[in-house]
Amino acid sequence: MTDEELKLLVQSNALAIQAIGQRIDSNSRAIQAMIEQRATDRLEHEERIVRLEDVVLRLTRIEEAQNRMLSSIDEDRPTVLRKLTAIENKIDQIIENRS
Repeated sequence: MTDEELKLLVQSNALAIQAIGQRIDSNSRAIQAMIEQRATDRLEHEERIVRLEDVVLRLTRIEEAQNRMLSSIDEDRPTVLRKLTAIENKIDQIIENRS
């Protein structure tokens, strides 16, 4: 190999090494961006989980309140039934009296 060929080979290798270095830098930046995005995603996920837990807690409280309300209605039902029966009996009497 001549000196000129060696010189061209060294230059070619230097350019290849430089290109590899640029790719490494680019990949490093991309990896860092992915790491930062992953951290942001994790924080957002944790915030969503907290909100979901809050929603579940509120729904549980609503369900408990509904159950108490239904229980209260069931306790009042005999009174309501008695009143309805009394109204029905009065209507029956009025109808009988008109006949």
